[in-house]
Amino acid sequence: MDILEIMKVRHSVRQYSTKKIESEKKETLIGMVKECNIESGLHIQIIFDEPKCFDSMMAHYGKFSGVENYIALVGKKGDDLEEKAGYYGEKLVLKAQELGLNTCWVAMTHGKSTAEIKKGEKLACIIALGYGVTQGEAHKSKSVDQLCNCASAMPDWFAKGMEAALLAPTAVNQQKFYFMLENEKVSAKAGKGFYAKMDLGIVKYHFEAVTGRKVE
Repeated sequence: MDILEIMKVRHSVRQYSTKKIESEKKETLIGMVKECNIESGLHIQIIFDEPKCFDSMMAHYGKFSGVENYIALVGKKGDDLEEKAGYYGEKLVLKAQELGLNTCWVAMTHGKSTAEIKKGEKLACIIALGYGVTQGEAHKSKSVDQLCNCASAMPDWFAKGMEAALLAPTAVNQQKFYFMLENEKVSAKAGKGFYAKMDLGIVKYHFEAVTGRKVE
C-alpha cells in the first residue's frame, strides 16, 4: 500500500480493544521515534501498557476507552514546537496505520502522562495508539479550491499533494491551512484556531510524503 492509500484508510479512533501490540511492531515504532528525535531535536516518547493516562474524567468526556498505549510529543518550548510535533507525530501515525494499528490525536482530553518532560520542555500533544474497536470514519473535507492558490494551472503533482493535505487530520476538523504555488515553490501557512500550527505540521508532512517536494 502506498503512502496516499495509507492516508485514505487512516481515520481517528477513540475506542480500543484489549489486543496487545506485538513486540516487532513496538520495535519498529521505537526505531522510528529515535529517527524522528535525531532529525527534529524533539523528545518524542512511546508509552506502552499504561492505562492511567486515559483513565480520567477528561478522557471519558472525550469518549476514549481502552487506551493503554500512546505517543507523547514532547520538545523544547519555542515557536516551532507545535509545527514540528505535528509533522513528526503524523509521520508516526501513518507508520502505525501501515502496521495495522489505529491512532487518534488528543490535545486536551487525557489525564497525566508518564512521559519524561525535562526542564525547558513541554508536552505538545498525545496520540492514542492501539488496535481500534473499529477503523473509524472519514471526515468531511473542504474543497481543494478553498485551501490553495496556484499562480498558473495546477500541475498534477501539486493536485496529488493537495489530495494528501485534504486527508490530513486537523483539530476539530477545522482545516485552517492554505497552500500556495509560485514558480515551482510550495509554501503553506496556518490560519487562526486551536492547534493551527500543529495542524500545519501535519498537512505539510502529508504533502511532502506524497510529492517528495519541500513545503516552505
